[in-house]
Amino acid sequence: MPLLTPADGIVLPLFGRSLRLRVAAIRRVQWRMAADGLEELHFPVQGNAVHAVQRALQARALAWYLGRVEEYCLRLGLPVPPVRLSSARTRWGSCSSRSGIRLHWRLVHLPPELIDYVVAHEVAHLREMNHSARFWAVVASVCSDWRNARARLKAAALTLPVIGLAGEADVGFVDFED
Repeated sequence: MPLLTPADGIVLPLFGRSLRLRVAAIRRVQWRMAADGLEELHFPVQGNAVHAVQRALQARALAWYLGRVEEYCLRLGLPVPPVRLSSARTRWGSCSSRSGIRLHWRLVHLPPELIDYVVAHEVAHLREMNHSARFWAVVASVCSDWRNARARLKAAALTLPVIGLAGEADVGFVDFED
């Protein structure tokens, strides 16, 4: 996984598209559309760039994930649980009948169909809290191409950027699973 230190002009993936980072003389982070059609995240010259970029991506991720969880719950006729972000080292998502669904914020770097697989997987756990044949049937009912998505997710996990500063220790992740 490539270590990405936020700097002006760096491009990183966001929901399967490109996002350009821009350092600007501003007080707080701003999302903008550039004249060339590329979305940009402007962050302040002063302050902690890693923190600013991560927080902006996390806010964007949570808003998007909420909508996707609602959609999959609607498809399965389930109430929408609380949705929170995770920074877990070994899981893309988790589901608890008590605390709801947690989704890793770095999923934001993946194409929507791969994020949807993770969301469908976690929402399916609201019906089946296991990985039985019945569970996979629930997943298949809302994500028919789940096997392909799962394989693509495993491969994509190795290429996602890790936002940090050069020299930071322990930025790697082990292979992600449910």
